[in-house]
Amino acid sequence: MPSDLGPPPYKLYRAGPRGLRARLRGEDDELRVGRDYRTYRGGGRERPRRRVTPKRVILGLLAALVAWLVLSLVLFLISSGDSNTSVPADAQAELASGGNMITSTDTVLILGTDQRPTTGPGSKEPGANHSDAGANSDTIMLWRIGGGVSRRMSIPRDTVAEIPGHGLAKINAGYALGGPALAIKTIQQFTGIPINHVIIVNLGAFPPFIDAIGGVTVTTKDKICSNISGGTQHGGFTLNLDPGTHHLTGIQALTLARTRDNPCDVASTDLTREGYQQQILNGVKSQLFSLHTFLHLPWAAWDAPKVLRTDMGGPTLLSLFVASELGGSAPVQILKPTGAEALPGYGDALTVTPQAVHAAVSKLING
Repeated sequence: MPSDLGPPPYKLYRAGPRGLRARLRGEDDELRVGRDYRTYRGGGRERPRRRVTPKRVILGLLAALVAWLVLSLVLFLISSGDSNTSVPADAQAELASGGNMITSTDTVLILGTDQRPTTGPGSKEPGANHSDAGANSDTIMLWRIGGGVSRRMSIPRDTVAEIPGHGLAKINAGYALGGPALAIKTIQQFTGIPINHVIIVNLGAFPPFIDAIGGVTVTTKDKICSNISGGTQHGGFTLNLDPGTHHLTGIQALTLARTRDNPCDVASTDLTREGYQQQILNGVKSQLFSLHTFLHLPWAAWDAPKVLRTDMGGPTLLSLFVASELGGSAPVQILKPTGAEALPGYGDALTVTPQAVHAAVSKLING
């Protein structure tokens, strides 16, 4: 019967046919309401397919990026929480309080000891010291970092200094005589700089970390012929480099950082070695934000805290890494000796006048 009220205020749609099995079950037809439904074999309905759009691709990539970064952060925080990566309480008591290195400037003491790993490269080195007790701090470096600043100063290990409670000795003996705590006290007294944080480099974990970030790039001015502890054939290390720029593996970087005697360059001294050590640190900083490191970020994040022992927890270490990137590559600065003398019980040693120490410290602090 026709209606007097005119056309209905809605549209009528014809129901799509159901499958044969659905009809046999007595199911009613459904309306197609404008969406592109596909039919399964057997009459079932499939959810509509979502179109791939540039926006969805970008959102997917961003989600994957965030997940990758979060995974790396979690691994870094777990690894940095390991008790083996901390320094003794007496060493922490010698440190001055620090601030947030992204916005303020702190002084970080970096110590590299002559302790050797019990396994892996260097473990079979003749005369290797496998214990932290009695180890010498062969690398001593002050890093002024934070608030857009990045400056470093190396102190030669043979420099004569007053060791509190022990008298005059080579400055690296502070660690051997009293561990990290006495080393911190000695260097603070020698330079007059309050130290906020300390990093003790673990040479056993150094090569894997360098490899995880894809190696480091350094430039050598002279030919390098290094055979540490008799070279690789006797359980030591061997490195041969021509003058120029080189991309080094972890083992090569470790060998260069330890090279003091270089028959191919008779003018090479401990000061030359410290210059290469600072180059290696700059190379590490450059690699931290490289594509290779990003693709290997979870592995690098897990290895990074194991390279060092420090008073800094995960969040503080993260602020250090960010501050190092904001501060740029630090210029090479070495406390140059002004003389030399024979030190009883220690052999030949280097001397630095108080005026020279003050000038170098002023440059470190003020630029």
